[in-house]
Amino acid sequence: MRKSSSFGILLTCFWLIINCFANNDAMAFTLYPASENFSPNVWQKPDTLIATTTVTSDSLKPVITADVGRDSSGIALKDTLLDLNSTGDSLESKKSEASLDAVVERIAVDSIVQDIINRKVYMYGEAVINYQDITLKAAYIEIDFNTNEVYARGITDSTGKKTGLPEFTEGGQTFKAREMTYNFDTKKGIITKVITEDDAGFLHGQKVKKLDDNSINVFRGEYTTCNNEEHPHFAFKFKKAKVIPDSKIITGPAYMEIEGMPTPLGVPFGYFPNKMGRKSGILIPTYGESANRGFYLEDGGYYWGINEYMDLQVTGDIYSHGSWAVKPKLRYKKRYKFSGSFDAGYAINVVGTNGAPDFSKSTDFRIRWTHRQDPKARPRSTFTANVNIVSSNFIKYNVVNVNDYLSNEFQSSVAYQTNWAGKYFLTVNASHRQNTKTNAVEVNLPELTFAVNRFYPLKREGGKKRFYEDLSISYNMNAKNTISTVDSMLFSASTIKNNMQNGMIHKMPISLPVKVLKYFNLSTSFNFTDRMYSQSVRKYWSGDTLFRDKDTLVGYVKTDTVQGFRNSVDFSFSSTMTTKIYGMLKFKKGPLRAIRHVFTPSFGFSYTPDFGAANWGYYDTYADTLGNDVIYSQFDGSLYGSPPGQKSGRINFSFANNLEIKVRSRKDTVTGMKKIALIDNLTLSGSYDLAKDSMNMSFLTVQGRTRLWKNMNLLYSSKWDPYALNADGDRTADYEWDINKRILRFDNTSWNLSFNLKFGDKDFKKKKKKEDKNATEDEIDEINANPGNYVDWNIPWSLNLAYNFTYTNNLTYIDYIKQPEKTIVQTLSFNGQINITPKWKFTMRSGWDFTNNQLSYTSINLYRDLHCWEMRFSWIPIGARQSWNFSINVKASILQDLKLNKKKDFRDI
Repeated sequence: MRKSSSFGILLTCFWLIINCFANNDAMAFTLYPASENFSPNVWQKPDTLIATTTVTSDSLKPVITADVGRDSSGIALKDTLLDLNSTGDSLESKKSEASLDAVVERIAVDSIVQDIINRKVYMYGEAVINYQDITLKAAYIEIDFNTNEVYARGITDSTGKKTGLPEFTEGGQTFKAREMTYNFDTKKGIITKVITEDDAGFLHGQKVKKLDDNSINVFRGEYTTCNNEEHPHFAFKFKKAKVIPDSKIITGPAYMEIEGMPTPLGVPFGYFPNKMGRKSGILIPTYGESANRGFYLEDGGYYWGINEYMDLQVTGDIYSHGSWAVKPKLRYKKRYKFSGSFDAGYAINVVGTNGAPDFSKSTDFRIRWTHRQDPKARPRSTFTANVNIVSSNFIKYNVVNVNDYLSNEFQSSVAYQTNWAGKYFLTVNASHRQNTKTNAVEVNLPELTFAVNRFYPLKREGGKKRFYEDLSISYNMNAKNTISTVDSMLFSASTIKNNMQNGMIHKMPISLPVKVLKYFNLSTSFNFTDRMYSQSVRKYWSGDTLFRDKDTLVGYVKTDTVQGFRNSVDFSFSSTMTTKIYGMLKFKKGPLRAIRHVFTPSFGFSYTPDFGAANWGYYDTYADTLGNDVIYSQFDGSLYGSPPGQKSGRINFSFANNLEIKVRSRKDTVTGMKKIALIDNLTLSGSYDLAKDSMNMSFLTVQGRTRLWKNMNLLYSSKWDPYALNADGDRTADYEWDINKRILRFDNTSWNLSFNLKFGDKDFKKKKKKEDKNATEDEIDEINANPGNYVDWNIPWSLNLAYNFTYTNNLTYIDYIKQPEKTIVQTLSFNGQINITPKWKFTMRSGWDFTNNQLSYTSINLYRDLHCWEMRFSWIPIGARQSWNFSINVKASILQDLKLNKKKDFRDI
C-alpha cells in the first residue's frame, strides 16, 4: 500500500511539473513585452516549440499537443508551425478562412515568441520568414494567423540609427523599406519608404502598394541608377508611378534632380524599361559637326534581341556633305557548342566640297567574322574562323579602335581540323593576308593539309631492342590554290585567270637514330619530295621590241604558260653525328661557385642528285642574244618551287657553345644557388661541297645569343668569306689567304638588342595571395575588343618600356676599297598608368620615332570615377589621329544616352 501510494505521489508530481512548464511557455506569449528596444546582446532562451492546435466539435477549449525540439543557445532558431490554422474533429476537417497553403519557416537570432491563444507569432533579432517563394528579413516581425498578415520593421540602436530594416523578396523582386505589411492570402502589401531594384535601376517611394500580380503603385518616388540608398546622386522625381515587373516603369510628369538640386530637365511622362536580359529597341545616335564632312549623326540604329542564342545590331552614320555608312553586327552563342560574331561595314566617304582640290569620294568596306568552337563540343575536331578584311579608307574615315589604326597588316583564317585515333590529322583552311599600305593582297582558298604521325614499322613487342627498331617514317601533304594581286583587282576576271596558282606537295622523311660508342648520336635520314602542278612554263628569247611603262626593250625573254598536269620528284640523303662535351670549374669560396662550359660539335654529310639533268625533264634551256645557253626550271614561280638543279655532296660542320655560372642566392632556400647564362648559344657553322669543281667552301657563319638581364636579349650574327674578291667586288676562286694572307674576309654583321621592362607596385611589395575573381567568357571578349573602355583599379601604377636596336653592316668593295653600308633601326615605346587618387586614374601611351626624331603615336587619358557617373578625357596631341574627347555620362547602360560629350575629331584637323 505504501509502495502504491509513493508511486502515485511521484506520478502526480511529474504530471504537475510537465503542466507547469507547458503553462509557463504558453503564458510567456502574452506576458512578454513586444518592445523594439530589446538588447540584441542579451540572449534569451528561445522557444523551439512545434505546436498544433486541434479543436474538436465536442470540445469547449483547444487541446494542445506539443513536441519539444532541441534548444541551442546562441544559434539562430528555425521554428516550423505546421497546422496552427487547422480546425475540425477526427472525422471531418474543415479549412478555416485564414488558413495557409504551405509551411511557414521562421528563423530568429534572439527569440521567437508564440501566442497560441491569439494565434500570433513575434520574432526578434535578424528574423527571417520563408513562405513559398517569399522571403522576409527584418529585426522585428509579427505574424497574425487570424488575418494571415505579417508586419515587419527595423529597430533603433543605442545611437539612434535604424537597423535591421525589412527586406522583402518575392519572385526575384526585392523591396527594402522602413516598415511593411503584407497579406499572404491576397498577396497585397503596403510598404513605407521603399527601395527596390529593377534590372540596373533603383526605385524609391514614400509609400508603395504591392498588388497581387506583383505590379506596384508608387506615391512620391524617384528613379535612379545610383546605388546610394540614402542619398542618390541623381534621380528622376515624380508624384505617381506604376511598375510592371520584367516590363516597364511608367511615371507621370518627372524632372531630374542632381545632388538634391532640382534641374530644369523635365519630361511630361517617364518610361523606363526594366526587363531582364536582352531588350530590343532604338539606339540613339550621337550628333555633331565635322569640318570636312558637315553635320552628322553617328552610330544610330536598332538593336534586336532575336532569341537567347543570337542578337543583331544595325547602326549607321550620315553626314550632310554626302558621306554615309551602314554597320550591321550579328552575335551568336550556344553554350558548350560555339560562339562568334559577324561584323560588317559599307561606307561612302565624301571629303571636302565637290570641285575643290581636296575633294575625294571613295567606296569602302569591312568584313570581320570570328567563330570559336567550344572544346567540349567535338573533342576530335574543331572549326575556327578569324576573318578581317578591310579597305584602307575605312580605317581612315570610319571609327575603329586604335590597334586597327596602327596596323598595316590584316590576316584572316577559316580552318577545320580533325584527326583519327590521334595518328592522322586533316586541316582544311582558307586564309587571307592584306597590307593596307602597299595594297597587296594574297588569298589562299582552299588549303588542305594531311599529316601522319611518326610511326615505327620495324618495332617489335617484347624481346631485346634492336637498333633498326628506331627506324621511323612520317608523311605530310599540303595542297592549296592562291591568288596574289592588289586589293582593287582582287575580284576581276583577269586576276583569277592570270594570277591564280595551285599545286600540291608530298613529303616523306625516313630517319634512323643510332647510338655510336656510347657518347655519339648518329642520325641518318632519307627525304622524299613530290611536287604536283596543273601548269608549267616555257621560256625562249624574242627579238621583238617590248614597250613597258616608259621603257622600250629590244629583245626580251618571253614566258609561255603550258596547261596540264606535271609533277616533279626529288630525294636526298643526310647523316649527322653529334655529341656534347662538358667542362666544369668549381670554387669553394666567394660568391662565384662554378663555371660550366658545354661544347656541342656536329659533323654531317648530305647528298642530293642532279635533278637538272636532261633525263629528269625538269629543266630546259634557251639561247640569249649572245647565243649563250641559259638554264631555267619549267616550274619557275610555282608555289612549292622546283627540284634542285645541281648535284651537291656537302660536308657540314658546326660548333656550338654554352657558358653558365653558378652564384649564391638568398632567394633560393633549397640549394642557396642560382644559375646565370652568360652565353645561351655561340655557334660557328659552314660546309664544304664535294660535288663542285671550284669554290667548294661556303660562307662561315657565326651566331650568338645571350640574355644580359631578365628582360634584355642580345643577338649577334656575322658572315665570313674564305674567297677573295676582284676589282669589281665579285667573288673569285682564289682563297683570301693566297691573295691577302688572311684566312677569312669579313662580309657582313648584324647586332640586335631588345628589352621589355615592366614595373608595377607588385614589384616593390611582398606577394600576397589574391582572391580569384573570374570573369565570364563574354566579359573577357568584350574587354579584349574594347580595352580603352575599361579601367582596372586593382593596378595602382605600372610602367612598360619596350626598346629594339638593330645594327647591320654590309661590306662591298670597289677597286679593293671598302664601302660599308651601315644601317641602324631603333624603336622605343612606353605606356603606363597610375591611380592619382582612389577615384582618379591617369594613363599614357607613346614612343619615340628615331627615323623622324619625333614622338610616335601618343595618347593621354584621364578618368574620374563619380560613383554612378564617370568622366573621361582623352587627348591625342600629335600625328594623323590628332584629336581630343571629353565626356561625362551615367555608368548604367540603361541610361547610356544621358551624357555630355565635347570633342574635336581627327578627321576635322
